[in-house]
Amino acid sequence: MSNKSNLKSGIIITFIAKYSNVITQLIINSVLARLLMPEEFGVIAIITVFISFFSILGDMGVGPAIIQNKFLGDKEISDIFKFSVAGALVISIGFYLFSYIIAFFYTNEIYIKLGFLLSFSVFFSICNIVPNAIIYKKQNFKLIGLINLFVNIGVGIITIVLAINRWSYYSLIFDSILKSLFNFIISFIFCKMKIKKGYSYNSIKKIKSYSSYQFLFNFVNYFTRNLDNILIGKYLGSSTLGYYDKSYKLMLYPVQNLTNVITPVLHPVLSEYQNQIEIIYKTYLKIVKVLAYIGIFISVYCFFTSREIIRIIYGTNWDMSIPIFRILSISIVLQMVLSSIGSIFQATGYVNKLFSTGLISACFTIISIIIGVVSSDLNILAIMLVISFGFNFIQCFYVLITKVFKKKFSEFLLSIKNVVIIALIMVCGYLLASPIYIDNEFISALVKLIIGIITYLIALIVTKEYKLLKTFIIR
Repeated sequence: MSNKSNLKSGIIITFIAKYSNVITQLIINSVLARLLMPEEFGVIAIITVFISFFSILGDMGVGPAIIQNKFLGDKEISDIFKFSVAGALVISIGFYLFSYIIAFFYTNEIYIKLGFLLSFSVFFSICNIVPNAIIYKKQNFKLIGLINLFVNIGVGIITIVLAINRWSYYSLIFDSILKSLFNFIISFIFCKMKIKKGYSYNSIKKIKSYSSYQFLFNFVNYFTRNLDNILIGKYLGSSTLGYYDKSYKLMLYPVQNLTNVITPVLHPVLSEYQNQIEIIYKTYLKIVKVLAYIGIFISVYCFFTSREIIRIIYGTNWDMSIPIFRILSISIVLQMVLSSIGSIFQATGYVNKLFSTGLISACFTIISIIIGVVSSDLNILAIMLVISFGFNFIQCFYVLITKVFKKKFSEFLLSIKNVVIIALIMVCGYLLASPIYIDNEFISALVKLIIGIITYLIALIVTKEYKLLKTFIIR
């Protein structure tokens, strides 16, 4: 089977599974947003930041390294799994001890209890890295999707029941623990990994070089993505963080759930062609265009429908999140395209450049976050983040196009110029329809969706980009 058919079948399967998960998660989050207060979500958002950090320490870039290396035997994978389990135990204990520091920093002893409980989530998440990577390496995308879907539905129901029974943020804590536990158990069973006797460090040496750069990138990217939550929680309060976190996560829904349909497939499939850069470039350029054309529709629609989206999903108690979400929605198209770039650095073996671009991106983002937090205005923070995403897009793709693919960056930008034309046509359509005001949020969102679709189709016809989308879907 060709790389093209492998890629397409993988994307289709992942799309179905991913969007079943999206709908499930939106329903669950919508219910929870009406059962729990912003402050309760803020408390969990703070400690979740540190869970991500310790999970990165446990990951060590092992997952992508297993996918990339085509010469690992059963004994070597068994050794790597044993190493990850030992690391999971040490890191989960470390997380619990670190919860005392979190409690001191935020002057709230509740984080000690939460840290103890969530140490189990950290442990099982790290244990699942190798089984999950094995399934991805086998390109069994359907299995990954089904596991996530059933776990999310089952655990989501339990979480809602706990929230109804006034378990407060503990309902969210058990949501995290149970998801990591069930994901590990099911993945371990279905990956059919053979646990061999003995242990040799030579297995780790085989993936050390690749995984080290991947780990460093993940480490830097962690601070890039989470410094805002840390500082807002400390200096602006957990309630303010609750509003910001909901806005940011809602903005990330299309970014994660559209690019995560494609990017998990890109690395396993394109890594088969790691010595044929031209094949990867041509395939990826089409992916970039598709992500950009889909992303610009979502960006413009979310910008003009921010009030309706927030109220439909979270209710009127979250109105303070509306302007933040509106600003952040501008960056959706940039982030959708940008979030796919890591898989290409991985597939081509240039994880060192993945790390270097991630380091520069971190500098832009950290400066933006500090300016926003110092201003004590979440709208300014959102604007600064959008600007930093723009800078990150330019520098990351400049390195990828010129250093990895050896192409001209100007030619790459010209190849996606129609994104701007599509955006302008859609914006004009919404501005012309702006005098129309509908009080009902559902009807208003539907009307704006229809306006967006009509102007978007007109834009695709004008730019003739409908041909690319048609080819991508049908062939």
